[in-house]
Amino acid sequence: MPLTPLDIHNKEFSRGFRGYDEDEVNEFLDQVIKDYELLIREKRELEEKLASLNERLSHFTNIEETLNKSIVVAQEAAEEVKRNAQKEAKLIIREAEKNADRIVNEALAKARKIALEIEELKKQSKVFRTRFRMLIEAQLDLVNSEDWDQLMEFEIDATELKALEEEDSLA
Repeated sequence: MPLTPLDIHNKEFSRGFRGYDEDEVNEFLDQVIKDYELLIREKRELEEKLASLNERLSHFTNIEETLNKSIVVAQEAAEEVKRNAQKEAKLIIREAEKNADRIVNEALAKARKIALEIEELKKQSKVFRTRFRMLIEAQLDLVNSEDWDQLMEFEIDATELKALEEEDSLA
């Protein structure tokens, strides 16, 4: 067990024939007591400071652990967000591709339908053109027929017609 200032103060030395000077020993002991008390006080203050610093260190260690855990959680959350964003992007791309395929297929179907309608209209146009040509040719044949020439050659007196009409109305 270490000495205390009180132990030093109460220490009694046995006296010998030619012993030490008592006043000198007492002065030296008083000086040792003061220095020892000072060392004990400094030691106590340093221990308190060490305890305080250890407490702060523990606090900062806890903060560091919490921050490290928070960083890990944040990294995991970021990775999760990234994975979800990639999944969502893939879904959006797939949906867009489906829509694009649907739109292309619908456009192709409409193009086929329009092409068929065009072919049908061409056939109808040919039929109409043929019929129209036949009608015009028939009309031309009529116009070019000899009947028109005969009608132009036919002469009748208007007075004769009136007389014939009157006869027909009296009878």
